[in-house]
Amino acid sequence: MAKSQQTYNKIEKEKARQKKREEKLKKKEARKAESKDSQGIQFAYVDQYGNLTDTPPDPSEKIKVEAEDIVLGIPKKDDSDIEEVDPIRKGKVSFFDSSKGFGFIIDAENSEKYFCHVSGLLDTIIENDKVQFELERGMKGMNAVRVKKI
Repeated sequence: MAKSQQTYNKIEKEKARQKKREEKLKKKEARKAESKDSQGIQFAYVDQYGNLTDTPPDPSEKIKVEAEDIVLGIPKKDDSDIEEVDPIRKGKVSFFDSSKGFGFIIDAENSEKYFCHVSGLLDTIIENDKVQFELERGMKGMNAVRVKKI
């Protein structure tokens, strides 16, 4: 006579699974009964301020929008919108090491410090010289280029 393949542990695990299934089914039925009892908001509307409400919007306040008036993307700039900025700036050399070939210039307008390399010089400069320069984006920020003495 062969021994039963089901052990006590297997039987207990199956009982626990069955109990979980029954609890889940009870919770599901309770949720269904609860949803039937509570009416809640049947429809949600969005008012003119973007808030959700349960009252429908007033049709007299409705604004008609033509499809041609809707702009997708960024609107094109007019020539009148563009401010002309003088690219030439003025400043003072705060530090320059000619042996290493770089230095720093302090802008006269906003007191920003800009890196200056010997490759961007038009004249030879030393510390405390008044210079004019243009800005270009470098690897670590803005660089002064086309630097010449005033």
